[in-house]
Amino acid sequence: MYDTIYKINSSQGTPVVRTDAAAIWSTTKTWWLIPPVANVHFQGRLQDGVQGKDIIVALCALFGNDEVLNHAIEFTGSEETMRSLSIDDRLTIANMTTEWGALSGLFPIDGLLQSWLRAKATEYALYKSSAASRFNHQRLDKLFANPMSADKDAKYAKHLTLNLDTVPNFVSGPNSVKIATPLAELQAQNIPIQRAYLVSCTNSRRSDIRAAANVIRDKAATNAGVIPRIADHVKFYIAAASLQEQRAAEEQGDWQVLLDAGAEALVSGCGPCIGLGRGLLEPGMTGISASNRNFKGRMGSPDANAFLASPAVVTASALAGRITGPGWYSQPADWAGVEYSKGEPFSEKSVDETLGALISKLDSIIDAGPAGQVEEADSDKKEQLTEILPGFPEKISGQITFCSSDNINTDAVYPGKYTYQDDVSLEKMAEVCMSNYDPAFNSTAKSGDILVTGFGFGCGSSREQAATSILAKGINLIVSGSFSATYSRNSINNALMLLEVPRLVTRLREVFGAPEDSKEQVLTRRTGWKLEWDVRRSKVNVTEADGTTWSESVGELPPNVQEVIAAGGLEKWVKSEIEN
Repeated sequence: MYDTIYKINSSQGTPVVRTDAAAIWSTTKTWWLIPPVANVHFQGRLQDGVQGKDIIVALCALFGNDEVLNHAIEFTGSEETMRSLSIDDRLTIANMTTEWGALSGLFPIDGLLQSWLRAKATEYALYKSSAASRFNHQRLDKLFANPMSADKDAKYAKHLTLNLDTVPNFVSGPNSVKIATPLAELQAQNIPIQRAYLVSCTNSRRSDIRAAANVIRDKAATNAGVIPRIADHVKFYIAAASLQEQRAAEEQGDWQVLLDAGAEALVSGCGPCIGLGRGLLEPGMTGISASNRNFKGRMGSPDANAFLASPAVVTASALAGRITGPGWYSQPADWAGVEYSKGEPFSEKSVDETLGALISKLDSIIDAGPAGQVEEADSDKKEQLTEILPGFPEKISGQITFCSSDNINTDAVYPGKYTYQDDVSLEKMAEVCMSNYDPAFNSTAKSGDILVTGFGFGCGSSREQAATSILAKGINLIVSGSFSATYSRNSINNALMLLEVPRLVTRLREVFGAPEDSKEQVLTRRTGWKLEWDVRRSKVNVTEADGTTWSESVGELPPNVQEVIAAGGLEKWVKSEIEN
């Protein structure tokens, strides 16, 4: 289950992949970069017929331009607002903060959470669960005696606001979490489906299964009690988030309702969500899922279309054979769109709070220096040189291969069907590298190239193969407008070098355009440009195809990172440290 799920308990979790795990086991130490914190403030109340999945899908689309990339999110709102979000709604939202680009999403320890945790502790005690020794009322007493909360004067890197009163049912896709459309608009398009999925840790808990079963019960109530059947041309696959959740759904009678309607049960686990097992999307198919990712090729063929929606919408669609809803949400006649904003929301403050805010703002102005102060010209600055470790190159250069798209995810970099195969050769990794993004990448990109991409590169899962397959292709340096922090960590751990140079991405797009601007849809392009990274001077020098040259300062590559990369990655570095 996702480490992001922990955040509904105001607990921090972070991915630990194989290389990190090996280093921890060997040294008992690890590292973690503390992220900036974004405040996401909810207003209003979650509307009837709307679920947590609709909220996070809306957030991914409305704030889909790196607003929360590599941030920790703190979700806040009034007591009334937060009470409208059930714990299972919060679980779904926290789970999918990864798809939004964030590192975590924390909910407060409020009365609703405390009641839920108490109920869980009682359940474990009654059923004599092995978890009762760790999860019990005595430990909860200690937790609630001093609950974690933000300081009253806490400062946030960003403020985002969403009015829950205005959020309808949303569907994301096709093939992107950050493309989302109100359900009503998609219903009008009459989009047929061939597959439907109620699977994965995101939305297959007992409450999700209950919601799906209630859609079927509602249909039966209008048909003399006869259970409706899944559309003839649709296969509806269900898998509970855990065996415990399945047993609970069975006891409630919900599991059987789904089976009676024609759903096909899969074993509890990831299954189709990560492209494993039966029921995958085939070429030309369209599927709708309650899981967390609909990246191209993740749930089967890259020539299929995948949408994400709430369990209720997925079930209604499976019955109808097209994307539709159960009719539980009633859109107000005067609805004018979702209300959302960037920037700190207005709130009435006391005199002391107002004075404190003014003093804080004055302090920041003083720290920034006098208005109009001109920084020392680059030519007058004393050049700061980076220490280069013995054996590490002072300069790295190569031809630029350009993949212009933003948010190229780890499934696009390395297809999921190979992720859990331990016998994949380096040659095969190189062959399939970036194939879900562009099948022509393998023949276009060459060993020794420098790969330049759009913004948000490496979003998605924490699979290390998304870094090691690039290395297998013979590419040792990726330049992007921005990177996922998890991908950056995996890259350093595996000796793949990364640079953020937004100006280069912008300039390449000025010359070659974005894929959506091109009739030819060129996803991977040999540019004829050359890039040289002067590591000692923390500068890149670019030579364009017509001979034009220009330079840009970049971040320093510190000696400790050089040391890990020069050793061939964290695993080899740790081994050498132990041996020495």
